[in-house]
Amino acid sequence: MSDQENNSSDIAIQVEGLTKSFGDKVVVRDLSMTVHRGQIYGFLGPNGSGKTTTIRMLCGLLTPDSGRGTCLGYDILKDSRLIKERVGYMTQRFSLYQDLTIKENLEFVARIYGLRSPTRAARDAIDRLGLNGRENQLAGELSGGWKQRLALGACILPSPDLLLLDEPTAGVDPKARRDFWNEIHALAADGLTVLVSTHYMDEAERCHQIAYLAYGKLLTHGSVEDVIRKARLETWTVTAPDLHALAIELENTPGVDMVAPFGNSLHVSGRDRQVLERTVENFKKREGQVWERSEPSLEDVFIDLMQGTSDNFSGAAPR
Repeated sequence: MSDQENNSSDIAIQVEGLTKSFGDKVVVRDLSMTVHRGQIYGFLGPNGSGKTTTIRMLCGLLTPDSGRGTCLGYDILKDSRLIKERVGYMTQRFSLYQDLTIKENLEFVARIYGLRSPTRAARDAIDRLGLNGRENQLAGELSGGWKQRLALGACILPSPDLLLLDEPTAGVDPKARRDFWNEIHALAADGLTVLVSTHYMDEAERCHQIAYLAYGKLLTHGSVEDVIRKARLETWTVTAPDLHALAIELENTPGVDMVAPFGNSLHVSGRDRQVLERTVENFKKREGQVWERSEPSLEDVFIDLMQGTSDNFSGAAPR
């Protein structure tokens, strides 16, 4: 398939039935999904859920045991080298040279990629990512947020078609996270496809599409609105004098599928609206409890999903 044919499709990634095991543990099981070009696609799930393994299989960095698919128009089983040439990968751990300056790191990376003018490429990256005035600062002296920007700058130097971000904002302050995501949206607007794994719900809500994996299984996917709607949760918020005792009681009450503390209140959710409403009416009669109907949040949905799954490494049984 020619480059022109590859670029004509609106689909960046399309895979069916991907499965990957390490030893006797199935890390990813029968995964199928589609990612469109220019999308920011978020992967969420607990540690060990298969997010990183999935991302690596989708872009040809890891060969699945079974399944098939394409990435950027290339076969993930046969054309992994061609795929890798068009992918930028930002790992969770800062991987540039601590004892080189920002400018020196970017010029070094540009030379590795064989760019025609490494100095100009580094200068353009510095300008785009707001690193002006810091270009002569050692990378090892940068804060987490500035290291993050430098790592992103190195990833996009060769103008990749696909960007992989593995929990890129872990340990970074909220303002730096927001600035980072603004830049990611600007890159996506220019046509770059982004796959990102994250634990932050506010970051998930900034993705065009999300997928939630738990212990190798894809539990749900779609836009944030679609994921919340498909969960079919009815949610109430309650305040009471002893929230801890109330939470324990509610966990064993008909109609209640999920109870989670949020600040000075509890989120109480269930799928059977009528049964849950009868339960709420009974609790409303108690002195000091204030119940209000609310919309389920993305976090409510994910907590509920987790309660129904089991850790494939621990052997724990789901509810």
